[in-house]
Amino acid sequence: MSEIVVALAGNPNSGKTTLFNALTGARQKVGNWPGVTVEKKEGELRTNGHLFRIVDLPGTYSLTPYSLEEVIARNFILEEKPHVILNVVDASNLERNLYLTVQLMELGRPMVIALNMIDVAKSRGIYVDAENLSRLLGVPVVPTVGTKGLGMEDLIGVLIEVAEGRRESRPVHLYYGREIEEALSELVDLLEELHLLPAYPRRWLALKLLEGDREVLSRVQREEGAEPLLSRVREISSRLRQIFDESPEALIVEARYGFISGAVREAVRISAISRKTFSERLDDILTHRLLGFPIFIGVMYLLFYLTFKLGAYPVAWLEDLLKFTEESLRGLLPPGLLREVLVEGVLGGVGGVLVYLPNILFLFLGISLFEDTGYLARAAFIMDRVMHSLGLHGKAFIPLLMGFGCNVPAIMATRTMENPRERLLTILINPLMSCSARFPVYILFAGTFFRGHETQVVFGLYALGIIMAAVVARFFGRILVKEEDLPFVLELPPYRLPTLRGLFFHVWDRTRIYLRKMGGVILVASVLLWAFSAFPRTGGRPPELSRSYIGKAGRVLEPVLAPLGFDWRMSVALVTGFVAKEVVVSSLGVLYKAGEQTTQTLEQALQASGLSPAAALAFMVFVLLYVPCVGTLIAIWKETGSLKYPLINVAYQLILAWVMAFLVYRLGLLWLG
Repeated sequence: MSEIVVALAGNPNSGKTTLFNALTGARQKVGNWPGVTVEKKEGELRTNGHLFRIVDLPGTYSLTPYSLEEVIARNFILEEKPHVILNVVDASNLERNLYLTVQLMELGRPMVIALNMIDVAKSRGIYVDAENLSRLLGVPVVPTVGTKGLGMEDLIGVLIEVAEGRRESRPVHLYYGREIEEALSELVDLLEELHLLPAYPRRWLALKLLEGDREVLSRVQREEGAEPLLSRVREISSRLRQIFDESPEALIVEARYGFISGAVREAVRISAISRKTFSERLDDILTHRLLGFPIFIGVMYLLFYLTFKLGAYPVAWLEDLLKFTEESLRGLLPPGLLREVLVEGVLGGVGGVLVYLPNILFLFLGISLFEDTGYLARAAFIMDRVMHSLGLHGKAFIPLLMGFGCNVPAIMATRTMENPRERLLTILINPLMSCSARFPVYILFAGTFFRGHETQVVFGLYALGIIMAAVVARFFGRILVKEEDLPFVLELPPYRLPTLRGLFFHVWDRTRIYLRKMGGVILVASVLLWAFSAFPRTGGRPPELSRSYIGKAGRVLEPVLAPLGFDWRMSVALVTGFVAKEVVVSSLGVLYKAGEQTTQTLEQALQASGLSPAAALAFMVFVLLYVPCVGTLIAIWKETGSLKYPLINVAYQLILAWVMAFLVYRLGLLWLG
């Protein structure tokens, strides 16, 4: 079976991910690009005696190396030399999408264009002549609708023909004008003469040198004997500036857009009847200046309400299953270390987190629905207007929204922000966004002490995180980072009906990470915590919890957190949460149930401990605001290149968490008792 490597490239919101899922199904693997903490997706497709290895490149608008994603996409095509480039193009936004297409064509590799979302284009009165477009670009063009699987068979057939050389795919060379073409010809000859970077396409390399491409210039500078070439590039660039009063890069970009405009004029017909699209009509309501924000608040509230309501039933089933497992283990195993570690360590710790998996799944499903329908982009647009006056800008809000899933990829997502000061500010406040790892803590305490009002409590915590981020952003904007008023430019993708396949993969990707944590760091932390609570033993029996190693350590911490209403066990759980926030729940499960011979749940153990609702609320606030997990701190260190900023996060978040939890506890004693 022959292998065909396909590089999947396209703009964000072009339907690239949907097409990738439609082609590869469940045969996908996710990792990181070598040496880079950016997600890499690969999938397989076996058909007609061929094995396709499809590499999903990061979504980009161009191949100009301003961001890490653009560098990765370009370098993969240049260095790995895939058999075919599959360029996904949004038929309803053809002119904008074709800029990346033109840059891909310049790489000189065989290419196929998937003219995607033709149904959306037709609904807008846009008709694209695929055959004519194919003739103009010199590459096959296949109409597709990724969400419905239309055109997939034709697309696979064309990919096979192009990979085997049975169908021509020779991207046309754009004509950049006489002066630039003469310069390109001279530079190509010079590259050949000096034998520089022979693995790279000659014309593309000459074009990049004229554009002043930083990465290409850096590579050429490292080559021995490159100075004559670089000197000639400087001379040619200077001459072109004198002739046109423009930089060569601007002239090249202008020529590309000229070619694209001509191609669109030849291949696209727009209906004379102007119709307002469904997305535009919906946006009139959902992004309305007055109605947009209340609707957004209502949608978020509904998400948390359904998360608790729908999750309550499977949570109860899991609790019963854990009780049955615990009773079975107590009955099957004789008293001793093995029974203690399995019942109190593993079940008490990991089970305490596992029981809330249904709630987490519903939360992930809700976030995936927002992403797939296009509403998440509207949320950023709406929130920008609200938060702008507090120092948060729209460009920063996308990574902040991602922080509701996990702070680590959210911090890495700031790489797309061009302004370094705004990027730093966003990194510093991102850990205040309530990640999904904190969610089990909220469910546990809200369900135990505020039954019937869980939605309001958790919704309030998420809102508090956003408010604190805004306040801290204003503070840091004046102290650490000079504040700039930047315009907010955000593309609003059309609304789409999410597919079951797409939702499944999005939810599974997040759930897989959560389950991996339970089988790894949470399991290890739970067993270690049990060990510290079960020793030193006297006469083969475990000590009183307060006399164990962990009890002694907790007593040292207790005076610092006692003003917040926390006992020593809660103090220890907070320290373990430094590893991962889910470990807080597993730690509480071990500590509050240690030595118990009954099968009471963690909720029942907390209620029996005498903990007040005010202290429970203060504990949730502290978990929301206090020190980020190790993974987040490492991400901050890597992205800022300095240890100073992770230490700033630790310091200011600990202070903020203590002060806010103290205020909440004292006010809670007055109102809640």
